[in-house]
Amino acid sequence: MLVFGQQIDRVVKLTWDQVIVSDELVTVTLGDIAIALPAPLDEPFRYLAGERDLANTAAHPSTRWVFRGYVPGQHVNPTHLRNRLKSTFGTRAARLGTLHELTKLAPAAILADTLGYSPATIERHAVASAATYAQYVSFVDADV
Repeated sequence: MLVFGQQIDRVVKLTWDQVIVSDELVTVTLGDIAIALPAPLDEPFRYLAGERDLANTAAHPSTRWVFRGYVPGQHVNPTHLRNRLKSTFGTRAARLGTLHELTKLAPAAILADTLGYSPATIERHAVASAATYAQYVSFVDADV
């Protein structure tokens, strides 16, 4: 959520088919492109991958969910996870802030394909993040 600007509803639906952990590399596929995670961003997935055998219980035999839930065969409930994270940060604000920052680093079309968003959505975030900067520049020019 914080790294890729994903909605919590999509994060909880991640499966081990989308997250590949090897000795050298951790990749996450959110859209059409697998994204390599550098250290230390790869550490949570390495930890979870190491715990996978412990996650396979009678209620969750051979689970494919990265974030397994309390109900057998289901992923963690997004509302439950959102409430757990609420004491640390606001999930919506964090996601939107991440998307605004990412649109400053890469073209909207590439971000849309990589993150699994529609191009229109990423374009809206790009315009909003640029508008903030443009407002700042015009404010600074007015003071000069």
